[in-house]
Amino acid sequence: MEKRRLGTEGPLVPSIGLGCGPMSAGTPDPARDENGVATIRAAIDAGITLVDTGDFYGNGHNEWLIRRALRDGDRDRVVISDKFGGLRDPAGRFLGIDARPAHVKSALAYSLQRLGVDHVDVYRPARLDPAVPIEDTVGAVAEMVEAGWVRHIGLSEVGADTLRRANAVHPIADLQIEYSLFSRGVERSILATCRELGVGVTAYGVLAQGLLTGAYAGGGEVGHLPRHGEHLAANLALVDRLRAVADARGATVAQLAVAWVLAQGDDVVALVGASRPGRVADAVAAADLVLTDADLAAIEEAVPAGAVAGERYAAPLMAMLDSER
Repeated sequence: MEKRRLGTEGPLVPSIGLGCGPMSAGTPDPARDENGVATIRAAIDAGITLVDTGDFYGNGHNEWLIRRALRDGDRDRVVISDKFGGLRDPAGRFLGIDARPAHVKSALAYSLQRLGVDHVDVYRPARLDPAVPIEDTVGAVAEMVEAGWVRHIGLSEVGADTLRRANAVHPIADLQIEYSLFSRGVERSILATCRELGVGVTAYGVLAQGLLTGAYAGGGEVGHLPRHGEHLAANLALVDRLRAVADARGATVAQLAVAWVLAQGDDVVALVGASRPGRVADAVAAADLVLTDADLAAIEEAVPAGAVAGERYAAPLMAMLDSER
């Protein structure tokens, strides 16, 4: 699989990364865990060696699952990207963000233990903590870099100004941000700032929480999202237009959507969430799909920027995103 570097100073990773969050969704289930372990191993064997997690995914369960999945020799070729700061109660309900320096170091200590590793390759706050200057948060992670517990610093869902302030404290390897045919806000100013500073982009939500799989018909855990609720019919009409382009290339809608993200620049890496081994082959096929200029023009005609109906999240969650301000 093609390799891309996260920014000018970050690690070399495959163009597709594995988003492990879905493996810890829902209630505990031994069969789900076995599928998760098998999926991680299948991804590594297929060359998808960028593994993304968060200490709040399943309240630590996701990190533990990655530990189970890593076999002898896997750690040397796997890049672990981990997020911290998301607070949850025992029932999994979101409580807020804590990116204080003391919490940075404490969270890392527990993550290293759950993962069973001596360092994390990329460590990032899950969101901007409005109560803590980004300089303080990044400064604390930089101390962990100096100590050898972290290799590179990343950020998630921050705006251009915050990115500049953070990068002035310590080089930022990459910005993790939602980027898809349905979510192109990064193109307004953030993407240009990343390129100016030499910061890579790790795109998540590349399938728009299922809308761009070509198989979503409504409901499920994401049915409450604005684009999946009252605006569903309008957005599925866009998917149908995209399907015609995919059919012409002998690809699925999902593969076309991921390939489009990768075509936005060799500084962009796409995270694909999966919880079953069978999904790995689809991700590999998407990475192998090279879009021509004609393909890109057809995709743009089918789904122009701004065509999607509805916001990414409800208003309270949108207000938490520094990247949307």
